[in-house]
Amino acid sequence: MSSKRDYYEVLGVGRGASDVELKSAYRKLAVQFHPDKNPGDAAAEEKFKEAAEAYSVLSDRDQRARYNRFGHAGVSGAGAGANWGGAAGFGGIEDILGDLFGFGDVFGGRAGGGGSARRTAAQRGSDLRYDLEITLEDAARGMTANLRIPRLEACDTCEGTGAAPGTQPETCSTCGGAGQVRYQQGFFSVARTCATCRGTGRITKTPCETCRGAGRVERERTMEVRIPAGVETGSRLRIAGEGEAGAQGGPAGDLYVVIHVGEHERFERQGSNLYASVPVTFAQAALGSEVTVATLDSDQGVKIPAGTQTGTVFRLKNQGMPILGGRGRGDLFVSVTVVTPTTLTREQRRILEQLADIEDKDVQDEGLIDKVRNIFG
Repeated sequence: MSSKRDYYEVLGVGRGASDVELKSAYRKLAVQFHPDKNPGDAAAEEKFKEAAEAYSVLSDRDQRARYNRFGHAGVSGAGAGANWGGAAGFGGIEDILGDLFGFGDVFGGRAGGGGSARRTAAQRGSDLRYDLEITLEDAARGMTANLRIPRLEACDTCEGTGAAPGTQPETCSTCGGAGQVRYQQGFFSVARTCATCRGTGRITKTPCETCRGAGRVERERTMEVRIPAGVETGSRLRIAGEGEAGAQGGPAGDLYVVIHVGEHERFERQGSNLYASVPVTFAQAALGSEVTVATLDSDQGVKIPAGTQTGTVFRLKNQGMPILGGRGRGDLFVSVTVVTPTTLTREQRRILEQLADIEDKDVQDEGLIDKVRNIFG
């Protein structure tokens, strides 16, 4: 086919259209005029080919430059027939059609125009997740955890091949070991997963009795995992190669340990800092004193100045959590709470009543002094 229409007109875009705009315009036309959606419609098939030719030229930078200068003469034959095999600058066409119509391995996947590439049977094993609950103290100091991981491992009897000892899997006669069977749909050559070998390209005629031909068996493995100091809820540790074994000799997946730090009875954590509350009596707050504050590592004395109010916060440097992956530690912030007694002895009541009388007199005296000050200016 040699299109006489302007390629930009065919795709419905301006001459300054970006690569993204070109691709989007082509996708819309491909959806509208694809032969599978318009069976027997020769006009729709012609428009589909026309759009493919336009995109094959304009998606290539050099061909587009020649077309912009010389028109169709500059790219004569470049897009003719819409070379589905992947002409220069046209490698994205398989991706576009594969996304649109779900062919998956249209044109033999990404192996190029021939589509004869042999599909490998080896597959990477699945990644595994393990949720580990630890205490705040464990998170602060670091620890070694013993994990019991149920997973699929390579069968020892057949060494992961799935075939009985002394035998080997054979090449699938249906697909010739490619793992795919090709079908012709109009002017398309479509590759689908081989139903005989299920895409592996191999057939096991005498399966291993231990794994029943799967090549993998389920086992529970115990392993030690080092948890670094400073982890917090949501921290994720990746242990390479400790996931499930791959199929047909493929590499193993990875193990991801997700940390959950439990709540603490005394401390609240925010990042690398800790927050706590310390109760003091009225006398301690009014007269000043020294109280003992429990940190993660030890008990530490904190001086409470006279007249300290409820809610006053004291900062204890480097008494928080270790900084994960870094140096140093966060801080511990201690909030003072003045405790009001609920029951009083006679002596305590007598002393508090005397204090109340003194406070009343102080208030009255302050009022008298203010009056005198106002009188004399």
